[in-house]
Amino acid sequence: MVRDFEQYSAWRQGVVTALKNYQAWVAGASLSDAATDQRVSRTLARLADDQLSVAFVAEFSRGKSELINAIFFAEYGQRILPSAAGRTTMCPTELLWNPSLAPSIRLLPIETRADNLSTSDYREQPAAWTVLPLNLDEGAEMHEAFKQVSKTRYVPVEEAKRYGLYDEDDPDMPATLDENGWVEISLWRHAIINFPHPLLKQGLVILDTPGLNAIGTEPELTLNLIPNAHAVLFILAADTGVTKSDIEVWRNHIGAGAGRLVVLNKIDSMWDELRSEDDINAEIARQQANVAHMLSLEPRQVFPVSAQKALVGKINHDVELQARSRLHALEGALFNELIPAKKDIVRRQLVEELQALNTAQMAMLQARSRGIVEQLHELRSLRGKNQNVISHMMRRIDVEKKEFDASLFKLQATRAVFTRLSTELYTCMGMDIVRDDIELVRHEMQRSRFFTGVREAVRGYFERTRANLDAAERKTLEISEMMGVMYRRFSTEHGLTLALPMPFSLDRYRDELASIEAIYYKTFGTATLLTTSRVTLMEKFFDTIASRVRGCFRSANNDAEAWLKVIMAPLEAQIRQHKDQLKHRLGSIQRIHDATDSLEQKIDAFERSQQELEAQKTRLNELANAIGIAIHADFVALDAAA
Repeated sequence: MVRDFEQYSAWRQGVVTALKNYQAWVAGASLSDAATDQRVSRTLARLADDQLSVAFVAEFSRGKSELINAIFFAEYGQRILPSAAGRTTMCPTELLWNPSLAPSIRLLPIETRADNLSTSDYREQPAAWTVLPLNLDEGAEMHEAFKQVSKTRYVPVEEAKRYGLYDEDDPDMPATLDENGWVEISLWRHAIINFPHPLLKQGLVILDTPGLNAIGTEPELTLNLIPNAHAVLFILAADTGVTKSDIEVWRNHIGAGAGRLVVLNKIDSMWDELRSEDDINAEIARQQANVAHMLSLEPRQVFPVSAQKALVGKINHDVELQARSRLHALEGALFNELIPAKKDIVRRQLVEELQALNTAQMAMLQARSRGIVEQLHELRSLRGKNQNVISHMMRRIDVEKKEFDASLFKLQATRAVFTRLSTELYTCMGMDIVRDDIELVRHEMQRSRFFTGVREAVRGYFERTRANLDAAERKTLEISEMMGVMYRRFSTEHGLTLALPMPFSLDRYRDELASIEAIYYKTFGTATLLTTSRVTLMEKFFDTIASRVRGCFRSANNDAEAWLKVIMAPLEAQIRQHKDQLKHRLGSIQRIHDATDSLEQKIDAFERSQQELEAQKTRLNELANAIGIAIHADFVALDAAA
C-alpha cells in the first residue's frame, strides 16, 4: 500500500522534474513569456498540492475508526484513532500532512456554527482554531490527544438550536435530552490532525466522519467533503446489516460509482468455534449478498472484513489472522481504484498543458527562424550589388519599421478597449456582486413565512448566479474576439507567426455551480423542507451552499485575472522580437553600406545562428517529449499485501 503511493508520488515527481527542466531551458533560451511562466508555475503548483482523499462514512459503533487504524496505522503497533464501543468520533476529522506546520491537532470550536461561515471559510482564519501539539515520541500521550475528537458537553436546548443541533420539529429529539433537559453536543465542530505518516506525506487525506446523524447536522460533510472525496468507504456491520438510515444515506449522499466501496465490517462476530469454516463463510456470503441487494449492488462490490482482527493480525504479524480478516481484498480494491483514477485525471490535465506549452514556444522559435531566413536572403542578395542598391534596401527596411510602429499605435487603442471590457467583466462576476446576491437571498429567506418561499428564494439565487456567469462569459468572448482580430492583423500585415490568444472558458465554474445546485436540491428536497426548521435550513444553506458558491466565484475571478494578465503576452513577446529583428536588419545593412562589416562575415554569422536555432528546435522537442514520456509513464500497481 505504501509502495503504491510511493510509486504514484515518484510518477508525479518525474513529471515535475521534466517540467522544471523544460522551464529552465526555455528561460535560458529567452523563449519564455508571461503566459508560459504562468502556465508552468500553475501546473507545478497543482502537482505540488495534489492530494488523494478517502472518506469513511458509517453510523456509530460500526468499527469505522478501527478500520482506519487497520488500513493506515497498524505499523505504529497500537491504535492511533480512539476506538471503543459507542461513539468515538464526534466531529468530522481530517488526517493529513502539511510540512509547513508542526505535528498538531487543530480543533474548530462548536460555537462557530452560530456564524454564517462554513468550515472551509474558517480554514483561512488560523486564529479561530485551538491548536494542540502532538508529541510523536510518546505514543500514549499522542493517543490521549487524539481523544479530543470524542469530547462532548451538555448545553441548553436554546444554545443547541443556535448551532443548528436541535430541531424542535423532530419528534425524536426530546428523547435525547438528559435529566436536566440539556442536549449533548460535540465540543468541536471540525478537527484537522497534522501527522507525518508516510502515506499522508505522499498526499493522502483521510476523512473520519461522525455517525450518520452528523451528515444531517454538518452540511460541510454532505455538500463538500464527502462528494469531493476521491474514494468513499461506506461501513456497515455484519451483525446489524443494512438499516433504513443506512439506505437513505447511501442513496442520497454516496451511491454507486467510481471509488465508492461498501464494507461489511465485524465479520468476526459470525466466527463460531462450534461451526465449520465452510458454514461460517456461507453465512458471510449470504449477508454480503443481502447487503448488495439492499443497496442495488453486485455482491463483489461489498467487502466483508474484520477491521479489529486485521489490526491485531498486523500488529502481531499474524499472517493467518490477517488472511481471515479479509482486509487485503478491500485494500487492493481501494488503491487499485483510487490511484489509477486520480492519475488519469492529472494526466489529462498535463497533456493539455504540454500541448499548449510546446505550441507557444515552437511558434517563437519559428518566428526567430523566419527572421534569420529573411535576413540571410537580404544579405545574399547584396552580393555583387553597388551602394545604391544597399541604400534602397535600407530605405525599404526603414519604411517597414515605420509601418510597424504605426501598428503599435493601433495596439494602444486596443489596450484602452481591453481595459474597459476587463472592468465590465468584473462587474459581472466580481466578489462584490457575489456578496450582494448572498445578502439578498438571506433577506428573502428571512422574510418568507413558508418553505415554498424559501425554495423560491434559493431558486432565484441560483438563477442570478448563472446569469452572472453567462454575462461574464460573453465579456470574455468579446475580449478573445477583439484580441484575435489584433493577433490576425499583426500576423497578416507583418508576417508574425502567432497562434490565437490563450482561450478562456467559465464552463468548469458553470458545471461546478450546477453541481452545487443539484446537491442542494437533493439534500434539501421537499421531505427535508417539511421536517426541518427554517432556522436550521438557513444555517445549512449559508454555512455551506453560499460558501461553496463564494469559493467557485473566487476561483473564477483568480483564473480570469491571471488570463487577463497574460492574454497579450505572446503578441507582446513577438512584437519585441520583431522590433529587434528590424533594428538588427537595419543595423547590419547600414554597417555593410559603411563598409565597417564584411558581407560574407555577416552571412556566415547568420548561417551559424540558423544552425543554432535548428538545434534549439531539436532540444525543445526533446524536452517536450521528456515531459510526455513522464506523463504517460506507468508503474506496476502492487497488491495491498506488498
